Parts: sequence; C-alpha cells; structure tokens
Amino acid sequence: MAVQVSFDDLKVGDEIPVRSKVVKREAVKAYADASGDQNPIHQDESFAKMVGLPGIIAHGMFTMAHLSSTLTSWLGDPAALRAIDVQFRAVVEMDETIEAGGKIADLDPETRTAKLDVWVRLERAGVTEYPIKNSTAEVRLG
Repeated sequence: MAVQVSFDDLKVGDEIPVRSKVVKREAVKAYADASGDQNPIHQDESFAKMVGLPGIIAHGMFTMAHLSSTLTSWLGDPAALRAIDVQFRAVVEMDETIEAGGKIADLDPETRTAKLDVWVRLERAGVTEYPIKNSTAEVRLG
C-alpha cells in the first residue's frame, strides 16, 4: 500500500481529516468476540445498568481502533503509524457517533517523523465529550 501523505507537504497545525462512525451493538459484539473481552458491561444491558452505567458501552480499545483506522486511512499505509498513546476519558454508548481526528504537533525532518495530537470526540446532550483525549501518535513518512 502506498503512502498517501507526503512529509514535505505537512505543516505544524495541519489537521487530519475527521472520520465518523456510528457505534452499533453488533460491531461491539463482534469486537468482544474477536478480542476475547466478554465483560458484561459490553454485552448485557441489565448488568451495565446495575453497575451504574447508562447501558452497554463500547470497549475503550474499540474506540481506539476507530482512531487508529482513521490515521492509517489518512496515511495510506498502516506501517507508517509507528506509535499511538491514548488516554481513555469517557464512555461511548450504543448508537452514538464518534469522530476521530487530530493535528500535526511537531515535525522532525531528519527522521521524517511527525508527532500528532489525536482525539476521539462525540456530542452528548449538546456537549462535546472526548472518550480519547490528551493523546498522541507518531508517524514516519519515507
């Protein structure tokens, strides 16, 4: 797969294209099956409410996977994503729309590496929340 982004075209402050995804119960179930994380807060509505959640929530790693996919889609080559470091800050409920994006924070011409500030956000009751924030990624572009 060819890299779509050229290091020479990047500037500090450039934004990464935002990608949206509606979180569906079927996708969260498929993620639970694939990952082996069968925690009932991701599967059982009654259990999730019993432990104080609003209902079934998506895995944090499910949300991070959307962020990683957003980055690799922008890059065009999954190998260009060298590292990602995230903070999980809020739950994601079923049928919510999550948006992933970020911006260029630093460029190193010697190594052709870019550091990115990245996030996942959603709108809930008219308020923007960040299930992932204060997070970074590093990409290397040949």
